[in-house]
Amino acid sequence: MKDTNRSFEQIRKGQLQRESELYSQLLGKSEFGDLESFEADLAVRRNEILFKIQADMEDTRNALKQAEQLTERLRKRLSELEGMYRILTKK
Repeated sequence: MKDTNRSFEQIRKGQLQRESELYSQLLGKSEFGDLESFEADLAVRRNEILFKIQADMEDTRNALKQAEQLTERLRKRLSELEGMYRILTKK
């Protein structure tokens, strides 16, 4: 009976030691450092992407505004040409 208790106790201690080592590795300082570095890099990349999106939105707004101005100028020109055409075709 003593041998059974001793072997069970040894198995239990071994298991606790392995779990302790695993937790230490998972929660080790270097792991947190890597995680903190990853998180910081992720934040930087997120900000870069947000900046690029914002710049692209502004470029798109400007292009749309230019297209609207061009459309308005073309409508005016078409109206002028139609007026000239009407004048010249009257007999």
